Amino acid sequence: MAYRKLGRDTQVRRSILAGLTKDVINHESIITTETRAKEVRKFVDKMITYGKDGSLVSRRKALAFLHNDKDTVAKVFNDLAKRYESRDGGYTRIVKLAERRGDDALEVKLELV
Repeated sequence: MAYRKLGRDTQVRRSILAGLTKDVINHESIITTETRAKEVRKFVDKMITYGKDGSLVSRRKALAFLHNDKDTVAKVFNDLAKRYESRDGGYTRIVKLAERRGDDALEVKLELV
């Protein structure tokens, strides 16, 4: 599977992606760069799929990725899994905003559908 390195070492990149994934799940939308949003979307969809599965193994995988944040995992398994039970995928949407003033990076809003 191809992935974006985001100019970071592996540990830092995984930590950034886990943090952004937690933010999307908790706040249901974030504003970030397009590159990060496209990468985080994969993990948000995976966490919701784990929640829909509902098994103990899925819960442990979600806890491991989200740095043992039990509140976020509870939201995925209790709220989001029920909301998306009839949907087969595509739980997120990327809406393009404007370029950031400092470095002209395209900012987008990543939100749950």
